[in-house]
Amino acid sequence: MTESFHRSGEYENPYEGQQQAPVNPEWPPPPAYAPAHAPHPTKRGRGPLALIAAVAIVAAAIGGGTAYGIQELTGNDTVASSSTSTNVVPSSQKGTVAGVAKAVSPSIVEISADSNAGSSTGSGVIITSGGEIVTNNHVVSGASQIKATTSDGKSYTAKVVGTDSKKDLALIKLENASGLKTATLGDSAGIQVGDQVVAIGSPEGLSGTVTSGIISALDRDVTVPTEEGQDQGQQQWGQGQGQGQGDQWPFEFGGRQFNGDTGSSTTTYKALQTDASLNPGNSGGALIDMNGNIIGINSAMYAPTSQASSSSDAGSVGLGFAIPINTVTADLAKLRAGSTD
Repeated sequence: MTESFHRSGEYENPYEGQQQAPVNPEWPPPPAYAPAHAPHPTKRGRGPLALIAAVAIVAAAIGGGTAYGIQELTGNDTVASSSTSTNVVPSSQKGTVAGVAKAVSPSIVEISADSNAGSSTGSGVIITSGGEIVTNNHVVSGASQIKATTSDGKSYTAKVVGTDSKKDLALIKLENASGLKTATLGDSAGIQVGDQVVAIGSPEGLSGTVTSGIISALDRDVTVPTEEGQDQGQQQWGQGQGQGQGDQWPFEFGGRQFNGDTGSSTTTYKALQTDASLNPGNSGGALIDMNGNIIGINSAMYAPTSQASSSSDAGSVGLGFAIPINTVTADLAKLRAGSTD
C-alpha cells in the first residue's frame, strides 16, 4: 500500500535541474528561496485521493470476508457471522437454490444419537472449523452415543458441550476434527414475511436433502417439551418405529397440540414459520437466506398422521418452525460454558 501510494502521489519537483544545498537528515533547512511556482493542485490531491479509494476498496473486500478472515486468524472457536447482506453464494449463482445448496451443504451434518429410548436422526450446523455444531436439544438429549457425518461422508464421534432445553438448543463438539467448512450465521432480525429460504438437513436419514420455500410468519409462539417431559413424547410418537422422529416430536401452537402430548413440563420460544418442506430428521438443520446465511435452526413440523403407528404416510404439509439464529448466537456463550439447563 505504501509503495503504490508514493508512485501515484508524486509531486512535481520545483527545484529540478538546480543545485541544492546539502541536507542534514536530522534537521533539513528550508530552501534559500521561494519555489518558482507552486505544485499543481491536482497532483497534490492525487496521493490522498488514491489512498482513500484504495482504503474503500479494501474495506469493501473485508466487509464480505471479515468472518472467514477472523476465524482463520483467531483459531477454531470463532464463529463466522454476518449481516444478511453478506453473500456466501458466488455472484454467478446469487439468489438461486442451487447456489445456496452448493455453498452451504458442506456445513450441514447428519446426527445419529443412541439412547435408552432408542435411536434418533437429526441434523446440525457446523459453526467452527474445529467441529462445534449447533443442533436441537431434543436431537441429542439423553444420548449415550452421538455420531455426526459430514457431507463428504466422513463420520465423527461427538460429545455434548452444553444444552438449553428452554430454547431447544444444544452444542456438540466433534472429536479429532479440523479444517471443517463452517456456516455463516446471519441476522434473523432482518427477515421479512415472504422472504425466500432454503432448508438443508437429513430427513429420514437422507443426508444433504435440500428444500425451499418462503418465510410464512414471524414470532410464532411454539411450545415444546423440556428435557424432563421430552422422553414421554418421543416414545409415544416413536412407538413401533424403532427410531425417534426428530421434527415430529410434540409441540403446541395456537392453543392446540400437535404430534402427541407435550406433557406437563414445557417451554415456549419465538419461532420463524416456513413452508419449506421439513420432514423427520430435519431437526437441528439449517434454514438459510438466499445469500447463504443461516437465519434459523429447524426445530419442528406438523405431521398430520401424528397419531398413526407408522410414519410411512407422514410428511411435510408446509407448516414448519425454526429457531431464529439471533436466539442461537445469544445462547452460544452459555452453551460453550457447559450449560445443562
